[in-house]
Amino acid sequence: MTRPVLRATADRRRLQPIVEYLRDGVILLEPDGTIGWANRAALDMHGVDELAALGRNLREYRARFRLRYRNHRRLEAGQYPLERLAAGESFDDVVVEVASVATPKRRWVHRVRGLALTDRAGRPDGLVLIAADVTDWAEAEQRFEKTFQANPAPALICRLEDLRYIKVNHGFLDMTGYAREQVLGRSLHDLDVFEQADRRELALESLEAGETIPQMEAELRLPDGGAKLVIVAGQPIELGDAACMLLTFVDLEPRRQAEQALRQSEERFAKAFRMTPVATLLCSAARLRVMDVNEAFVASLGYAAEEVRDRPLDDLDLFVDRHAGARLGERLRRNGSVRSDACQVKKKDGGVLDCLLSVETVGIQHEVCRLLVLFDVTERRRSEGELMAAIEEVMKDATWFSRSLVEKLAHVRHGRPAELAAAELAGLTARERDALSLICEGLADKEIAARLGLAPNTVRNHVAALYSKLDVHSRSEAIVWARERGLFGRLGRSTLPGRRVRRR
Repeated sequence: MTRPVLRATADRRRLQPIVEYLRDGVILLEPDGTIGWANRAALDMHGVDELAALGRNLREYRARFRLRYRNHRRLEAGQYPLERLAAGESFDDVVVEVASVATPKRRWVHRVRGLALTDRAGRPDGLVLIAADVTDWAEAEQRFEKTFQANPAPALICRLEDLRYIKVNHGFLDMTGYAREQVLGRSLHDLDVFEQADRRELALESLEAGETIPQMEAELRLPDGGAKLVIVAGQPIELGDAACMLLTFVDLEPRRQAEQALRQSEERFAKAFRMTPVATLLCSAARLRVMDVNEAFVASLGYAAEEVRDRPLDDLDLFVDRHAGARLGERLRRNGSVRSDACQVKKKDGGVLDCLLSVETVGIQHEVCRLLVLFDVTERRRSEGELMAAIEEVMKDATWFSRSLVEKLAHVRHGRPAELAAAELAGLTARERDALSLICEGLADKEIAARLGLAPNTVRNHVAALYSKLDVHSRSEAIVWARERGLFGRLGRSTLPGRRVRRR
């Protein structure tokens, strides 16, 4: 009995110098729970310099070191690897985090294996704990986990061995509305991220071979039964010892909705363009090349749509003034739009239309275009001309008319109807109208201030605003402006509508 024990002891002594300098930590545990020996690597992995610092037995070891799993759950009594080994249990690849009670900020991550050795007779001969320092790996994995979860781009990690999802980040959960437990553990067949992908077969072949999956569009099923258009791509990675595929996504649903809204908007524009009763042309912004015309243009000018499409506006010779097209292009480059510009347009049969031209810039299918509207005022101009001729005939002998009626007829003849004056006055405030009335009476600013009961500075402000709105620069120009519009019968007598100022 003594000889086998001596032989085992001698064998252990021969092995210890060999094990001493291994990179893996080795701790020998006696069957009675005493820590018998540890190599240098094992001591370093616990932050100690000598065997006694580990503790003489399991109880002292547990008092000096705190162990927990990677999910931060502490190992209770009986769960420590050394305790499991002392109970005769062998195990592989148990990953634990080790912290010294004396210096809790110092932490290591060990991947440990437990071996129960027996002699030739099968009796317990020694217990060996082998530990590998995987602290760097664990820190890198922790950094990856933090980055993976913080990344706003939706992502999944699929284990290639069984095609099950083992990680999902917040971006994917937010994009789809899935809960974490609805994703983790499910297989690709249950939650097919390549459903209706434009290159689905290529994606599945690349996934099976563990190769990069190129970007492709796919429909992603949602938990509420709907679907979302995404771009999905895959990149092979290793997570621990497992071959995996990192799947990343780009949400295309906002783009699809925007495109759908754009199509609907363009459809509404097309219907309005076709049905509007005013002659309208759609031209490119670059050379005013005609892209399309509506039915009212065809009916009004007599041109077929095919005769004007894809031709620059200058080539059509639409305007009676041959320089009108060039001036129009210059004004559009300078201002971007035109409002009610009087022009004459030639019809295909040689007739001429009096029109008001308005141009606005619009975007059609991401292209900048010009919308030209030709409002036909030929009949209105003809009616105005007939009215002017009648007035001219009447005024040949106006001796029996009152002076006020003659002045009103003169204003009509010169294109200054009363409603035009009222419209121009609509932009003035009540105080500005008062100021204009008193200016026409010949009063200075101080006199106007006294008449209206205002401070001189306030009157000056009203007068300055009045000049700006009337586009005049002096009192005399303001008086001429008012007299031209028939607002005052003579200087000093106010006839402003809605406001009467009593003379002193």
